[in-house]
Amino acid sequence: MGAQTVRPELARPDDVVLSWEGEAVVAVRLPQLSESLDHILVALERRHGMPLSELDRRTKQSVVRSLEARGAFSVRHGVETVAGALGVSRFTVYNYLNRSQTN
Repeated sequence: MGAQTVRPELARPDDVVLSWEGEAVVAVRLPQLSESLDHILVALERRHGMPLSELDRRTKQSVVRSLEARGAFSVRHGVETVAGALGVSRFTVYNYLNRSQTN
């Protein structure tokens, strides 16, 4: 999802260097996770055909479960970003998360 390859000698500390038979052959530069979250939210809006803030409560809960499975809440400010996109409070997102863990 938006990764690029670079020569191993140009690898940054957060790049993933891939080796073959003990020799570094390529480095993979992953996009910032926060940028990926924005792309995921846009894709979800496209899939639902409307802004996420206009979805009904049950669908918003489903979106939160899907985002949780994709690691969206491990991103710094992930809950705030998702809450803003859904048009709900952070507290509501946490409630959706807690609800999915108890079901």
